[in-house]
Amino acid sequence: MIKNNVKKIVVIGAGYGGVRLVEKLSRNHSYEIALFDKNPYHFMQTDVYDLIANEVDFAKIIVDLYTLCSGLGDNVSFYNQEVKEIDFSHKRVFTDTQRFSYDYLVIAVGARTKFVKSIQGLNEYAHGVKALHRAMYFKQKFEMSLFRKVDASGAKCDPLNIVIAGAGLSGVEIAAQMASFAKEFYCKNHFLCRKLNIVLVNSSQKILKGMDIFLVEKSEKRLLNLGVTIKNNVRVASLTKEYVYLSNGESIAMDFMIFAGGIEPNGLIYKLDLQKDKRGFLLTNEFLQTPQYKEVFVIGDATILHKNEKIIAPTADVAEQMADICATNIELLDKGKTLRKHSIKSRGILISLGRNYAVAKVFGLFFDGYFAYCVKKFVEKSYAWHLDRKSKNGCQKIFK
Repeated sequence: MIKNNVKKIVVIGAGYGGVRLVEKLSRNHSYEIALFDKNPYHFMQTDVYDLIANEVDFAKIIVDLYTLCSGLGDNVSFYNQEVKEIDFSHKRVFTDTQRFSYDYLVIAVGARTKFVKSIQGLNEYAHGVKALHRAMYFKQKFEMSLFRKVDASGAKCDPLNIVIAGAGLSGVEIAAQMASFAKEFYCKNHFLCRKLNIVLVNSSQKILKGMDIFLVEKSEKRLLNLGVTIKNNVRVASLTKEYVYLSNGESIAMDFMIFAGGIEPNGLIYKLDLQKDKRGFLLTNEFLQTPQYKEVFVIGDATILHKNEKIIAPTADVAEQMADICATNIELLDKGKTLRKHSIKSRGILISLGRNYAVAKVFGLFFDGYFAYCVKKFVEKSYAWHLDRKSKNGCQKIFK
């Protein structure tokens, strides 16, 4: 039984940062923790490209939040509700049906794909894959298109054309995974219809802008070997149902387009009367607090961190480091002690580039190939196994 005099902590958002934070704080039984998310599951975003390429099914990349929170302890509750408003002065959060008070608040709502309004047709005809429902929708349409090509191929068929806009981490991984899957699919089944055109549109001179040259060159070579066409120094200007028009005047036939050109804050952030940067992300101090309210923290993609005037890439690894610092600082603040400044930096990056191949930088060491692929899979499976174990314990408690 939870005592009435414990401190109440509200966490909004069950992404990598939010889940990690709740797990950390749950060990302190002087806290009553409420986790809010509009979805009843935690979505392992780093596995979404495997989902699209049929390496895993969707049940392997989500974790039920009710059973997970039950498995974390009696002081943790999950509310499958979307927070609509926050009253910082009176320390309350509001959903459509309830209001909740807090002593400490952590905003961890993440970010979403930014569908640029100035690009005509983008919102109507392009797909994003940051949200599970969008990824599932695209996967189903992609598979149905493959089936139709095979079903009606005969001795001749038109190629399936996929355009991916944005050559950052997401765009590069999607392009490689889909090209690798299609290559294996056609080779294994010996279909006459075996043409898949994937075009990666990149606004910069090189893919993976800002990353180490080893990762860039290895990734580029892999994409070209898989038959991906890379168009550098060009942007998407507009699109219709059948064509993508580029800033250089070129048009590309298109069956599908995935937009991975950037991110923006989730909807709740726009409603909050808090200090933000020029892109709309919440500002935080060196302790991950908002400047206005010391009891309000922000972690994950809802804020942008900098190191040596450069942006720290918003990865799952960075979100989890932020969660660790945040948990420590909540406990220190609660005790009236000096808070710990964050010194977060990327501990490594693992880029999956199709079946059995990846490139990596881990603690300053560079490597690629099958070993890098195994390391990435080990990291992903370890994370999933850990949460699955907690969720299984929670399920047993619920149905005891």
